[in-house]
Amino acid sequence: MIIDLPSTTTSTISKKLVQLREEVGSMALGRVLTLLVICDEADIDRAIDVANDASRQHPCRVVCIVSANARGAARIDAQIRLGGDAGASEVVVLRLYGPLTKQGKSVIIPLLLPDSPIVAWWPTEAPLDPGQDAVGAMAQRRVTDAAASRRPLAALKARGANYLPGDTDLAWTRLTLWRAQLAAALDQPPYANVTSAVVTGATDSPSATLLAAWLTFALKCPVTLARSRAGSGIISVRLTRANDVIDLVRPTGETATLTQNGQPDRRIALPHRSDAECLSDELRRLDPDDIYEEALLKGVPKLSTRPGTTAAKAEAEGEAPSVAEAAKTVRRLRRANAGVASNAMVTAAPEAAGAEAAGTPKTTT
Repeated sequence: MIIDLPSTTTSTISKKLVQLREEVGSMALGRVLTLLVICDEADIDRAIDVANDASRQHPCRVVCIVSANARGAARIDAQIRLGGDAGASEVVVLRLYGPLTKQGKSVIIPLLLPDSPIVAWWPTEAPLDPGQDAVGAMAQRRVTDAAASRRPLAALKARGANYLPGDTDLAWTRLTLWRAQLAAALDQPPYANVTSAVVTGATDSPSATLLAAWLTFALKCPVTLARSRAGSGIISVRLTRANDVIDLVRPTGETATLTQNGQPDRRIALPHRSDAECLSDELRRLDPDDIYEEALLKGVPKLSTRPGTTAAKAEAEGEAPSVAEAAKTVRRLRRANAGVASNAMVTAAPEAAGAEAAGTPKTTT
């Protein structure tokens, strides 16, 4: 259900929400927070889709603030979305005109859920200092996305220069699976200290920078960031210990290989995380992310800045794992797993036939 309210006021919007709640049965008591989405007109539809998906795990009121035309008279054009058009949330879209484009905070205050947390999210370009932004200052958590900026690495640098507790970035949240796999690998013997690490990632990937920064701070060892072509994301991580090397490589797609001395090669799922998954993770916790803070403020400044360290050079000199070899390993393990599954089906058939002959009831699924 979509209701348009042109040239309206926040009081009218609030009354309409109450009326719809009584008529449709939408319960405000089920909303756990208010999610403020600040973006341009060109990005609003995609942002609402992402917020709707995330709200299925965290029912909330989504208030989208769109700065339209700053010229002309002050005006608010609103839109309310409920039911199938709003996921598990209720969505209010505010298009601000004239002087109101600079008064977003005053406009949204009457629409905040009482006595509930506030999360601000900038899907694309964010203020250089989100914590000092008029809307951002209202929120317990401020979610940005350096990767969606026109200059991703410059945006990440600004995040560090202006960090306040409660800030986070989806470039960090996208690392969750990589961090989990690396931590699990280090939990296996031998329990030796990592002496060096190499992260291979795209020149425009703030996630690669944050991953290298996290390893720098967590492992207290030199970490080199080898840059690959723009748009390639994170490709590999090599952790070197005294008598052991751990390689985690995602050559293409959603599958990676994990190789380690003295252990069989493993093929693991390492998918690219969607924005909805990442936003849902950030809505799950409303306290400051201390690990992100340490990676951003203590890890990034310590990163190795060796000039000319490219992915191709690091691979050629044996500092980074071979992507081509990892791709071959993926294909080999896939064929091996397919063979095991085929043999299991062949050996299972006589057992099933015998069970049926012995009087086991036959069922269908």
